[in-house]
Amino acid sequence: MSLDIGSSSYRIPAARSSFPVRRRIATYFTGGVEGLLTLSSTLRQGDCKVHDLTVDIRDGVTESSMVCTIMATDMDIDPLLDRLRRLPPVTSSELL
Repeated sequence: MSLDIGSSSYRIPAARSSFPVRRRIATYFTGGVEGLLTLSSTLRQGDCKVHDLTVDIRDGVTESSMVCTIMATDMDIDPLLDRLRRLPPVTSSELL
């Protein structure tokens, strides 16, 4: 007697990482430095560990940008992006 168990018989769903990994986020916002302060305080309130932060604010340009690398789990990244998108100065926030 033999049991033939094909490789497609048992499919294990891919597990999402519960460990924090580096994630790059690009956020576009208005309001200059005040808008940046709102963004940075939101990151701080969310206990995000920021490893890298680049900001581009230019005089006469209505929209500025911030790119940062944070440590976050798969479960934490979507709520963080949603929280950033709800901020009044933010026009978009995306995972890179």
